[in-house]
Amino acid sequence: MPYIEQVPVGEARGFLKKLFDDALERAGRVWHIVHVMSQNPRAMDASMKFYGAIMFGSSPLSRRQREMLAVVTSKANDCFY
Repeated sequence: MPYIEQVPVGEARGFLKKLFDDALERAGRVWHIVHVMSQNPRAMDASMKFYGAIMFGSSPLSRRQREMLAVVTSKANDCFY
């Protein structure tokens, strides 16, 4: 498995700290899929906005259907998050 250096949550400053704080408020933790982007906070922010648009924005799919598709896709890709 490849290793990607991550900024520890307690050492984050500036915009990255804000993003981590938002994640903690939203989920009570910083999930690995978010933390792995810590070297590039702008990419992390864009990724989270993209996720929000897909999962919570207007769509012909219900929220339940979108979550089901995410789970099936993660399983098919052997993702553990």
